[in-house]
This record gives sequence, structure tokens and C-alpha cells, in this order.
Amino acid sequence: MVDPSLPHARVAARAEVRVGIGGWTYAAWRDNFYPAGLAQRRELEYASRHVSTIEVNGTYYGAQKPSTYAKWRSETPDGFVFSLKAPRYGTDRRVLADAGKVVDAFVHGGLAELGDRLGPINWQLSPDKAFERDDVAAFFDLLPKELDGLPLRHALEVRHASFACDGYLALARAHRVATVFADSPTHPSFADVTGDFVYARLMRSEAARATGYAPPALDAWAERARAWVAGGEPADLPRVAAASPAAGTRDVFIYFIGAAKERNPAAAMALLSRL
Repeated sequence: MVDPSLPHARVAARAEVRVGIGGWTYAAWRDNFYPAGLAQRRELEYASRHVSTIEVNGTYYGAQKPSTYAKWRSETPDGFVFSLKAPRYGTDRRVLADAGKVVDAFVHGGLAELGDRLGPINWQLSPDKAFERDDVAAFFDLLPKELDGLPLRHALEVRHASFACDGYLALARAHRVATVFADSPTHPSFADVTGDFVYARLMRSEAARATGYAPPALDAWAERARAWVAGGEPADLPRVAAASPAAGTRDVFIYFIGAAKERNPAAAMALLSRL
């Protein structure tokens, strides 16, 4: 039987820490996350009641039909939120400023069906896309501010070290675009806050640990989440510039992604339990 409770950490009246995983269809999770015998068609229903957000990777390879987004909404509880990776054919290009048609087709191609389940959109750049101020500024100008009266939240996931500079931070802050913090040994990793929310992707799960991360590491991420949601910035993460003074409360989205993927649901639930 699906647990009817929704695990998400409400820290302040209008700011929340949401913790989740990437996707919900993964064979290994049928051995250590989903109950034995659970029908695959009910996996989203189950997952959305044990984590508070899911990052959808499938949209990176192609937008879904409006009816699919509507189905996702119907299978998830109130308060649950999806983040969506934007289609790669919009971001895997030399000139981002030319992505207008892709951006419009994706945003206006059915996302409204998600309603209040629609969380941030992650625009992930290719590893060979270097920071070019004018091009990135033009791309930011393409991103719609709202959809059917609901504000949209955009995050940029950079994969080239040239983005770790003051010029990029100033540009992202001017457009209020969040920068994805990637806790990764291979991707650029800097935790400077550039938007009105925080988007973190944690990529260091270990297969040998039942919860993916050691308890002290999960404790540390809980403290960082509390700092972020309260408007501060953790002092122990890599940065480009000095931290800004504490601002108002902000929403926080944390995803356990990749690495030992079979452990990520347990890692997410262990972090939620600390919050």
C-alpha cells in the first residue's frame, strides 16, 4: 500500500527544502526501494510519496506530450514538485542565442499541464560550451518568466570551467537564474548563489553504503540545506566569490543523481529524515 504522507521539509512559511532523485524508472530500485510486487505503472505514485521532488531526465532527450505531463500530475500528491531537464537540442549548441524556437516549443508544449507540480527547469550546457557573456545573456533573455500566470524558475547547469568567474555570476544574478551546484569530481563545482532558489545535484553516492552517503556526510548536507533555506550560504563549499550577506528565505532543491544510482532513493530519504 502506498504511504499517503508526503516527506518534504517545511523550514519556513514560504520556503522549503525538497530532496529527491533522478527519474523513477530504474530496475535496481525494484530490489531495494520499491516494494516487491509493486506494478511498474505505480512507481511514480510510490516514489512521489517517499521523496518530495524528482528531476526528470527524459525531457532532456525530448519533450513529452501534454497528456503525459497531465498523467504525472494526477499520480503525484499535493505539494510534490518535478524539475525538468530541458531538451538537449536547445542547449547542446555553439550559439545559445539561436535556441529561441526550442525554448518556446518546450515551455509552451504542455508544461502547463503540470500546474503547481512544475518546479525548476534545468538548462544543462554541454562540456565544450565556454562562457561567452553576450551569448549567455541573449539566452537568458529567451527564458520565459511565467507560464499561465505561474512564475517559472530557471537553473543553468554549466559544464565548462570558464563559467567560474565574476562576470558569469553577475550576469546570472541580474537575470535571477540559479546556477546548479554540482557536487561532482568531474564537473565545475561552485556554490555561489545566483537565483532566488538553490538547485544542487549530489553525485557521490557509494554502492557499499546502504544510504549512499556516510551519516556524517548526510549530517553536513542537512546543515547546508538549513543554511540555504534560511537565506545564507554554507561556508564549507567551493565558491568563486565571497558569500553575499544573508537574504530572505529561499526554496532549496537537492537531488541525488548518478554515481551509485541504486543507493540514491535511500540517500534522499535519509537526508529528508534529518530535516
